[in-house]
Amino acid sequence: MALAFDEFGRPFIIIKEQEQKTRIRGLDAQKANIAAARAVARILRTSLGPKGMDKMLQSPDGDVTITNDGATILEQMDVENQIGKLMVELSRSQDYEIGDGTTGVVVTAGALLEHAEQLLERGIHPIRIAEGYEMASKLAVEHLNHISHKFEFSLNNIESLVQTCMTTLSSKIVNRCKRMLAEIAVKAVLAVADLERKDVNLDLIKVEGKVGGKLEDTELVYGIIVDKDMSHPQMPKRIEDVNIAILTCPFEPPKPKTKHKVDIDTVEKFEALREQEKQYFDEMVKKCKDVGATLVICQWGFDDEANHLLMHRGLPAVRWVGGVELELIAIATGGRIVPRFQELTPEKLGKAGLVREKSFGTTKDRMLYIEKCANSRAVTVFIRGGNKMMIEETKRSLHDALCVARNLIRDNSIVYGGGSAEISCSIAVEAAADKIPGVEQYAVRAFADALDAVPMALAENSGLQPIDTLTAVKAQQIRENNPHLGIDCNDVGTNDMKEQFVFETLIGKKQQLLLATQVVKMILKIDDVITPSGF
Repeated sequence: MALAFDEFGRPFIIIKEQEQKTRIRGLDAQKANIAAARAVARILRTSLGPKGMDKMLQSPDGDVTITNDGATILEQMDVENQIGKLMVELSRSQDYEIGDGTTGVVVTAGALLEHAEQLLERGIHPIRIAEGYEMASKLAVEHLNHISHKFEFSLNNIESLVQTCMTTLSSKIVNRCKRMLAEIAVKAVLAVADLERKDVNLDLIKVEGKVGGKLEDTELVYGIIVDKDMSHPQMPKRIEDVNIAILTCPFEPPKPKTKHKVDIDTVEKFEALREQEKQYFDEMVKKCKDVGATLVICQWGFDDEANHLLMHRGLPAVRWVGGVELELIAIATGGRIVPRFQELTPEKLGKAGLVREKSFGTTKDRMLYIEKCANSRAVTVFIRGGNKMMIEETKRSLHDALCVARNLIRDNSIVYGGGSAEISCSIAVEAAADKIPGVEQYAVRAFADALDAVPMALAENSGLQPIDTLTAVKAQQIRENNPHLGIDCNDVGTNDMKEQFVFETLIGKKQQLLLATQVVKMILKIDDVITPSGF
């Protein structure tokens, strides 16, 4: 883009291939951007809360996904508009950082933009709106810190962690088993957590799924599950007190790197070659036995002869195990991954109390359970379900629950859910707006109104009268000065979220408000959009 001057010295802009570009500027640009972002937020609005609806998305290759996880819906949707893509990024960053609250953050951003549009129409400058929003978000975050509660938990008393995970799972398709899944998630996180450093490595929790059975059959295994079976059908299916050799070298004679050709013209020569090969295999198996290994897990395959020899020498083996699984097995059993046979020593073997092969139903599917490991810092959650979509959705729901448990171990502050925190922040911000001089107070009030969008959507999705319910709860909060009152989505009969045990993490809520405000500020500051016109 270049700046040129006409004969009177007035500047004008030259754009390359001008007729092929469309340009919107000023208020029109802001309104177009706000409309795009609101369209995305409107899609997610119906899937908020325990009575939220699920979305069904079909990919170009025909794969169907059914979910109500905000980040997944937006990932799968092919959003063309650039501002729409910003909303996708927004929910993704909430997912990466917190893992939960991906729907709420987009709904909040959509509501903030909706109120900003009304202020723009009144002629307030977008920068002043953005500054007002920034002030309001700081007030809201301070108020969240003020109303938050810390709760104590220990390895023996996990009830409060389970309750918070149940809140997360109640909005998912798996809510009929939420108690069981929440307990599994908390136990899995505590098994791999480093409570002194307040850190949790979620990579150590492997989530496996297999179609068949019912959701109630989901189990937590203190060890590793590998989707493989013993390499020979006659090998033992259950081994106790196992020493595991973890190999990444192939179980076969070495191949020379040079190009060569072997001419065999007599039977004796062939016999000699075969004998040599067999001897080589024998030495390999003997090496494993001498070190004291009672199970070999190999990353590569081995041919039938090696398999046959392993079976006869009484050394069970598993082949074609993936690299990630090998690493987890090594972490769980305290073994070392051995890249060459020459390096195999007794110290490098992993220890496990029990290795068993389990078959499922009438299918010939078998899986290997490695349990009672020396170091139980790697665990597996094994999910069963009626169909593939159900298992995928359960995995996503469980990921949210695991993230919530991790966040609570990092920072054990909570606020109450059901829209109570938003209503309380809205009241606090509204009260603070009166003390702010200048145009910003309009924006601060708009922020307070926008915060009501989440409880309003919760009431709407639960089939309640949205405005009546919200005003009643808000009036009650002001009257009783009780920040724990929220929307009673499940018709329990009480609005007190403390009694309903509906908790949310404080860092998750703070992140929602801060991220939504940042994105809204960014969208408001755009006043000129030049796009290549569509053909």
